[in-house]
Amino acid sequence: MGGPSSLGIVKLRPGNMGDLKTDLEAAGLELIETHISWVFLGPSEVFKIKRPVDFGFLDFTTVEARRWACDAEVRLNRRLAPDVYLGVVPVTVDGAGAHAIDGAGRTIDWAVHMRRLSMEHRADEMLTAGSLLPEHVDQLADRIARFHAAARCDQETSRHGEVATILGNVQENFEQTRDSIADYLTEEQAREIETWQRAMLRDKERFEHRIATERVRDGHGDLRLEHVYFEPAGSISIIDCIEFNDRFRYGDVCADIAFLSMDLAWHGRVDLAERLLARYARESNDYGLYSVVDFYESYRAFVRGKIASFLAADAVAAPSTRERAKREARRYFLLSLAYERPPLVPPRLIAVGGIIASGKSRTAEAIGELLAAPVVSSDRTRKHLMGRGPEESLKSDAWSGPYSPSATKAVYETLWKTADTILSSGRPVVIDASFRTAETRSSARALAEARNVPFLFVECQAPRDLVLQRLAGREEKGAHVSDARSDLLDEFERRFEPIVELDAAEHVRVDTSRPREENRRRLEKMLES
Repeated sequence: MGGPSSLGIVKLRPGNMGDLKTDLEAAGLELIETHISWVFLGPSEVFKIKRPVDFGFLDFTTVEARRWACDAEVRLNRRLAPDVYLGVVPVTVDGAGAHAIDGAGRTIDWAVHMRRLSMEHRADEMLTAGSLLPEHVDQLADRIARFHAAARCDQETSRHGEVATILGNVQENFEQTRDSIADYLTEEQAREIETWQRAMLRDKERFEHRIATERVRDGHGDLRLEHVYFEPAGSISIIDCIEFNDRFRYGDVCADIAFLSMDLAWHGRVDLAERLLARYARESNDYGLYSVVDFYESYRAFVRGKIASFLAADAVAAPSTRERAKREARRYFLLSLAYERPPLVPPRLIAVGGIIASGKSRTAEAIGELLAAPVVSSDRTRKHLMGRGPEESLKSDAWSGPYSPSATKAVYETLWKTADTILSSGRPVVIDASFRTAETRSSARALAEARNVPFLFVECQAPRDLVLQRLAGREEKGAHVSDARSDLLDEFERRFEPIVELDAAEHVRVDTSRPREENRRRLEKMLES
């Protein structure tokens, strides 16, 4: 239970929940209506009361069910917003018929008690104001990656990644909108979405692989921009996870992150949507998400369209609320259809190589940002294969152990497989590796040819004294993604095979001793050509 509300006793006239809603508004609380809740906003607090509705996938028609949902909401949301959810408080009525929030008398309902967060820190409001920066998107991707890494993953959660379970959710979406979809889409458009989503699910292998790699977990279930707050202290609070139905919260982690990327696209920022996916893939080492992300983005858009259509048809909701919901429903349904179409950024493969400390990773990162493309790193891949964190050292003698020819071969084979997964989704990919041999460079080129996409090799170069300076700086710092050391430079230079096998149009050199912004402008111009 939460502590006493600073609002004190709010007197209300006796009656049904409709009276309660009216009188809470009259008491000075601002009301926000959703399809399942009445959210009452005070100056510094929020009270959320479950609406007595039954949508099939949830049933809040009894006080007991609403109390259970309130308790679950607080417990689950404290995972990502521990200091926002204060507890569960009763809605009461005394012998004289006076109602109160968290007061004396007979309990007639329950409310989730929360700290009120500032709207100006909410992600969608920041996006509208132009203050949501790429750095915020990176921080959010990192936060969610850490959350998913620690989330429950067992036989029960994994069952929700099975095609039969997903198909059940998909079929439910279509059945629940069968009578209303004509208000938003043509018959042909509605049929196209349903046909495509069902066809994706016939490829069971891709979904089974997600289960096998432990990517099906107890997630959030409703990751949208309006649930994300970038607080002034630098922390991120993410609220309003799904508590009422486990099967909507258990699922592929991609279904979670795809909700956010879909939402960014819905707001017209496909660039940030792709950046979010790329950053999350890197931080979670989950590039396999690209095999299913288009499906989940389409699925999530359809779910949002369905929910908006419910609110649009709700006779209890205000006319302005219903009209807004109807506009949003159509836009979401059209977005669900759009994920079947070719991406806005055409696929290509860009390999970034060079000797150690030549500036490969910074250059690859810059190209990834310019293209909103995922960057696949050999250093991170090697450490993941060895069961190490990105900055954990794999110190060993040169060309032995984790850096032996056989280990390096396994790293590049993983790079090719990962890049192929990304390219198969219709997206560009950047591979960050030394590409020391003609064989590795030719293999990258062959992958591009197999996928019929453009290929470019970017060779990073820098004066030798600067390379040594960079290596010394890494050694002084300690933890670093790269394990390269100064004593390896001579041997690495000797073993680096001259680049003579590539056509001039496929091979460009970048002097990373030049100012970073200058090189970025050059890369941008090069990528546009």
